[in-house]
Amino acid sequence: MPCAISVLFSLGKAMTSSTLDYEQMILLDAENLAEAGIGQAYETILPGLARLVSNPAQLEEHADGDTGRYAIKALGTEYLIYAPELDDSEGRSWGRATWALFSIVNSQLENSSVRLYAINGGNDLGGMFLTASQVEQAKASLKNKTDWPYLPTDRHPRYGQHH
Repeated sequence: MPCAISVLFSLGKAMTSSTLDYEQMILLDAENLAEAGIGQAYETILPGLARLVSNPAQLEEHADGDTGRYAIKALGTEYLIYAPELDDSEGRSWGRATWALFSIVNSQLENSSVRLYAINGGNDLGGMFLTASQVEQAKASLKNKTDWPYLPTDRHPRYGQHH
């Protein structure tokens, strides 16, 4: 995975194009996130996040192969990604993992004009630190709504992705 510092937009400069620069995307892959990979992805995002917040939150990852349970805890909230009692049909753990990671990062950015936006989904999931203005520019230039940057939610089946 590329270093988050190298894939961030220069936050001090406006985008010169109305389309997204996909070379700036942090590759995440929702399947990897759901398979106990949120901690590793967070470490990849952390250098960029540290440029935006003075003290990034610590993340605790709890994966138990014996019980089939995987959870993340940060900022006093536990995010259960998979467990025997959870419905995992239709890639729901992928959606829960995506939402958890983006929620943890974006909750730390509430006093910033920048958010970590999801690009695509599933195995093609990526993230970009963008301003609302950059998102609107991207929406204006991208005809297919599924290509628009979005803020993941915890709602199945699209988890916030435009359609």
